[in-house]
Amino acid sequence: MEMISLENELKNNSYPGRGIILGRSLDGTKAVAAYFIMGRSENSRNRVFVTEGEGIRTQAFDPSKLTDPSLIIYAPVRVLGNKTIVTNGDQTDTIYEGMDKQMTFEQSLRCREFEPDGPNYTPRISGVMHIEDGNYSYAMSILKSDNGNPDACLRYTYAYEKAIPGEGRFIHTYKCDGNPLPSFEGEPKLVQIPNDMKEFTDLLWNSLNEENKVSLFVRYIDIETGKYETTIVNKNK
Repeated sequence: MEMISLENELKNNSYPGRGIILGRSLDGTKAVAAYFIMGRSENSRNRVFVTEGEGIRTQAFDPSKLTDPSLIIYAPVRVLGNKTIVTNGDQTDTIYEGMDKQMTFEQSLRCREFEPDGPNYTPRISGVMHIEDGNYSYAMSILKSDNGNPDACLRYTYAYEKAIPGEGRFIHTYKCDGNPLPSFEGEPKLVQIPNDMKEFTDLLWNSLNEENKVSLFVRYIDIETGKYETTIVNKNK
């Protein structure tokens, strides 16, 4: 697979929706995760990321303007021991609870489907990072409707058992803007992961569409020690 420019990919797509990037820093020492949200409606744009324990959650920036919290208020990031879970919805909790009961990442998601927001039927995208004894692997998943048909759910899981230094994978909810919004197609895209967290954060935030971007989370985890650094950027301040 050819490595693409993350900057160009984001700058040339006004609405990829919500996106997850998992990978490994170029020097091989850090496990890297990024998650961003975008919005077209006032309700979707009225959000910020806030820390919650070792993870984060979404929160209404102006609670008086919150209309329907069902698909926009959730915990995108939770930590279960040596596993970090990143998703675009409340399936974070489903994965957390399943893996806590010794189920696999894929098994945990069997009870979930795409979001019930027809005609878009937004895909549920998820990722899990596993760091143990100096080793790092990750997996990603997408649950989406069958070409816009809500009667069938397509389930894809991608496992990266040996995270390669300098490489990451990028998956997002929508192929591009549209009405209805077309779902992401294909396997997660190969992108470059730099050593510097600020450089990576700035590249992502500055490349996202100015009108539609809402919030960004970036975390770099030291693979040897498990210690991590987190950056959160919110458009609403």
